[in-house]
Amino acid sequence: MRYAVVIEKAGAGYSGYVPDLPGCVAAGDTVAKVRASLKMAIPFHIKGLKAGEAAVPLPESAVEWVEVEGA
Repeated sequence: MRYAVVIEKAGAGYSGYVPDLPGCVAAGDTVAKVRASLKMAIPFHIKGLKAGEAAVPLPESAVEWVEVEGA
C-alpha cells in the first residue's frame, strides 16, 4: 500500500504525519530522516492497530501540486 505523507518545516527541523493514519507521526532534523522514520512508523502503526483489533484505514488521501502565477 502507498500512504500519502506530509512533511513540514518545524522550528530547526521537520515533522511529518500520515493523514490517513491519525497518530502516525515522525520528526527529524532533515526531510530525508523524517521520510525514513515514517517509512518505518507506518508498518509499526498498522501492526498496533491490528493488535488492538482496530480497523486499518485505507490510503485515501491524494497529493497534488498546484501551479500559482505571480506568487
